[in-house]
Amino acid sequence: MLTDIIKSQVRDIHQRIKLSLPGYQPRQGQNQLVAEIAKIVAGCYHRHERIGLIEAGTGTGKSLAYMLAVIPYALAQKKKVVIATATVALQEQLVNKDLPFFQQHSKLLFEFNLVKGRQRYACIERLRQQQKHPELFATAESAKVNWQALLDKWQQRQWLGDKDTLSEPLAEPLWQRIVADPLHCHKNDRRHAHCPFHLARAEIGSADVLVANHALLLADLSSGSSILPPPDETIYIIDEAHHLPDSAREFFAAQAQLTHNQQWLDKAGKTIQQLVSLLPATVMKELLRFDDSCNELSSLLKPIERCVEEFRLRWFSDKTEFRFHDAALPKLLQQQAEQLAQVSQKALSQLEKVQQQLQENITELQLPLKQSMSLLQELGYLQQKVEQQQALWQLYALPQDKSVQQARWVELQNQSQHVIAHACPLGVASKLEQLLFNDAFAVILCSATLTALNSFQYIKYDLGLTQFDGVQTLQVASPFAYAEKGQILIPKMNTEPTDAAYTEELGNILPGYLPEQQASLVLFASYWQMQQVAEALRKKGFSLLVQGEASRQALLQLHGENCRHQRRSILFGTQSFSEGLDLPGKLLTNLVITKLPFAVPTSPLEEALAEAISKKGGNPFLQLTIPATSKKLVQACGRLLRQEQDEGRIVILDRRLVSKAYGSAMLNALPPFRRQIDR
Repeated sequence: MLTDIIKSQVRDIHQRIKLSLPGYQPRQGQNQLVAEIAKIVAGCYHRHERIGLIEAGTGTGKSLAYMLAVIPYALAQKKKVVIATATVALQEQLVNKDLPFFQQHSKLLFEFNLVKGRQRYACIERLRQQQKHPELFATAESAKVNWQALLDKWQQRQWLGDKDTLSEPLAEPLWQRIVADPLHCHKNDRRHAHCPFHLARAEIGSADVLVANHALLLADLSSGSSILPPPDETIYIIDEAHHLPDSAREFFAAQAQLTHNQQWLDKAGKTIQQLVSLLPATVMKELLRFDDSCNELSSLLKPIERCVEEFRLRWFSDKTEFRFHDAALPKLLQQQAEQLAQVSQKALSQLEKVQQQLQENITELQLPLKQSMSLLQELGYLQQKVEQQQALWQLYALPQDKSVQQARWVELQNQSQHVIAHACPLGVASKLEQLLFNDAFAVILCSATLTALNSFQYIKYDLGLTQFDGVQTLQVASPFAYAEKGQILIPKMNTEPTDAAYTEELGNILPGYLPEQQASLVLFASYWQMQQVAEALRKKGFSLLVQGEASRQALLQLHGENCRHQRRSILFGTQSFSEGLDLPGKLLTNLVITKLPFAVPTSPLEEALAEAISKKGGNPFLQLTIPATSKKLVQACGRLLRQEQDEGRIVILDRRLVSKAYGSAMLNALPPFRRQIDR
């Protein structure tokens, strides 16, 4: 429970932080967040199920609140804190701004660290090889890179050895040459002991607070907590938690090619022959076993390819994707799935041993460097191919009876004509329950948009929390004076977005809602419609900053420049501009939403989710589409007021908010702006 000492400590820290912030305004919502989160993690509501779903509106000071509530308690209980976010931007804000501020003013003795995946780090030994033997790796691209300058920056600590702190970004193929993959960068090899990745991992053990992304958290939980502390010793704060179900679906999904597999299997055979002539006799047994597994994979995949060729015309007669209804695979694919999963798993295990042997023998036997490096690269490529096959067939081997658990589909790649098979779980509730919620000491899931239509039920279902009695929910409204500072205007329109003439009407009506000397953001539901309207407005003389015509950063810089010189600035963007875009003050005073952000259920995953709901007698539109659209609309409207002094207007050019039965529920889920609905 929360002791009087911890309560007093939290109050004292809060007081010091208030005094250190100029113009600090006390926020009742933030106090409520601190109190409730502290009670949840301390087990005041439920001794074992310490789980909280927290929706905190813009400006509530959410990150400071959860640090205040959790870190003093975690230190007292000798627990670790893991903060997981969905975006790099929030990770950087936490590590570079929020945590240093809290550490300084709390006077607490704790260390924090950013945890990144291995792929974000360079291997210094591989970098040295690029610099020492340029002839082994020579290409037109690599000739332009000053590898020595990179080494110097690392030695002088001007570069931290990771992808994110490079002064000039490296093209992906060049980065892959020096990346700290497990094949090249072994901790046990003394040459790699001081590589950035291993140094970063060494710091994790001493850190009390760790910041990671959702994908790394899921990967670590799946591998048995090989990087992060064990769940029962950890208080998790899952920020941007509305992304967690999708992050988990993506993580547990799989894809692999069904055709043209013989190309890489033949390459495997040639690689094995080269290794036989290079490595000592002690490695032969493992090499031959791997060769046998590759031959077995080849014999299993050949009939699969013939089956795919038979179905190709039926699957791709008029589109490039074909979904298997009810996840029912063609008979041959279903029959072969379990055996393919087993054989590819065996091949993967053997391949890892061969890689290790080659790595060790390069130094011990002074093997030819150029040939060894080339073979290591080939083995890395083969590992990727076998891993993809193993993950796909493992999912395809799972039975899909009356209760369908997966979306399964095939895709034709236009350029290569390869057929790629996909599998994605429809729900991740059981996985999250098993990996996270059952064992964690405590989990706080928070976001500015965690509810849908003002209800936590949707996110509870997605996350697998409906069976947990101890789950606490809390909604804390933004302190912003929405009614005073902003207005929602729904103008009269002649057409609805489903009408063919709607795009033309947008081009005609929009000029009247783009004020002079103001900053506008116009959000579109489709890229095509955005381009059509942009063309129409440019013909009328409007200067526009359109997503896709320059990088996001470049567009925002131009927008900022326009605003500084008090020129009218108009940004056009699609869905990706409706979340995570921060335009405070005069950078945005006029937000136009052209169309409710309904996701068209054309993706195989969305189709499969809708199909599964229909089979259970539900209504996919009401259960899936409306809640998801409502959440996206709230996120889009959240672009307008970013600070307490901000003000402006939201124009929604979609009359379905007033003409359809679901419209009032969507309107009532939005912040309480003043409303003007033209009749």
